[in-house]
Amino acid sequence: MALSALDPRTALVVIDLQAGVVALPVRPSAAGEVVARSAALAEAFRARGLPVVLVRVSFAPDFADAVPGRTEAGGAGGARPEGWDRIVPELDGHPGDIVVTKHNWGAFHGTDLDVHLRRRGVTQIVLTGISTSIGVESTARAAHEHGYHLTLAVDAMADRVAEAHENSVRRIFPRLGETGTTAEVLELLARTHP
Repeated sequence: MALSALDPRTALVVIDLQAGVVALPVRPSAAGEVVARSAALAEAFRARGLPVVLVRVSFAPDFADAVPGRTEAGGAGGARPEGWDRIVPELDGHPGDIVVTKHNWGAFHGTDLDVHLRRRGVTQIVLTGISTSIGVESTARAAHEHGYHLTLAVDAMADRVAEAHENSVRRIFPRLGETGTTAEVLELLARTHP
């Protein structure tokens, strides 16, 4: 893990920290730890006037907007409890934040995320969230393909499967950007954006 720089216009992008997702058991960090670390980053970004993007996944009640196609694991179907797609209170309620709703694993495809970032002159993204190998990794891959510099706060993310988290952190993320801890990102942010 080595962080070298944060661009002048860096945005924090938080993936799927919402009621139904944080209620699931995740590893290696508990969901509450991921939320707390992401909230600390969000507070630091807001204090410096840097964009905070809260991404949530949601579907129509009949799942008409879910990704089609046959998979061995099944689709997105199944009843969801009321409010499952609400962003957690620790992150919600800041009027300057950007909220993006996705219907896919990644936060770029089919959303206005790239437009929000480009209009604000963002050239780098710091990513956090749940699940590491699904929503976070899909978003990281797309961010890389869109030409953004990428920093991954690996202790501010978790997955339902520990091995999947480790695979993303050790094998995929170093090919897409730089990895570090929340504390390292906060320290770099304090140095580069006083």
